[in-house]
Amino acid sequence: MCGRYALTVTPEELEEALAVIDAGDFPPRYNIAPTQPIIVITAADRTDPRSNTPPRRTALVRWGFLPGWVKDPNEFPLLLNARAETAIEKASFRAAMRHRRVLVPASGFYEWRRHPKESGLPSQAYWIRPKSGGLVAFGGLMETWASADGSEMDTGAILTTRSNTAMSFIHERMPVVIRPEDFARWLDCKTQEPRDVADLMVPADDDLFDFVPVSDAVNKVAHTTPDIQTPIDLTALAHAPSKPDRKKPAPAGPPDDGDGPQLTLF
Repeated sequence: MCGRYALTVTPEELEEALAVIDAGDFPPRYNIAPTQPIIVITAADRTDPRSNTPPRRTALVRWGFLPGWVKDPNEFPLLLNARAETAIEKASFRAAMRHRRVLVPASGFYEWRRHPKESGLPSQAYWIRPKSGGLVAFGGLMETWASADGSEMDTGAILTTRSNTAMSFIHERMPVVIRPEDFARWLDCKTQEPRDVADLMVPADDDLFDFVPVSDAVNKVAHTTPDIQTPIDLTALAHAPSKPDRKKPAPAGPPDDGDGPQLTLF
């Protein structure tokens, strides 16, 4: 799964890396959580193919996908991720896979390694970032949900696939990473059907990411400062004296105390 990630580049860096028209202005975000607004990249609607304007644009969606046919969102589960293996055929994602594929820019993501229950050890958080720095782009899906009163909300999900060998010690799933040379094909929903881009929904190369152990501060969505990405020494942690009165760690993965769905990054 992918339940937390970060986007800490500047708008200018995002525009250059993903060839977008206008990224606007947004702050660095170190702990992006479910139900919060996220930036996604879509193909720009260019009527003149000879235009030299950038081929893509940004949009703001709520992280938590709602299919258009849902009547009551309170009775529908929050879909943060879509499994690449089934998204083409699954009713919830089938239309978006055909018509509304997007890129989700990220500086990296967080995942939790769960130890066997009998070990008594809490889950260990990892900050997973590109070895070369900069950005990666996750494969994503977008859908506009309309309520009975006519109001609309743009929503999105991140596609996941099986982990590569390098990450398998942490978790069995990882986000789908779309390579820069494949951006155009992934976003082209006019000529590229889902079966034509199925080959892009595969594990990332083993040498793409570094896996940095970090403290459990990232578990709480209120922690949004850069220090949550500070590496910790797992060796020292393993030899630290136990604290019987320590509060039970927050569950690994998405929290229940995320921000509401208002679409503002400030």
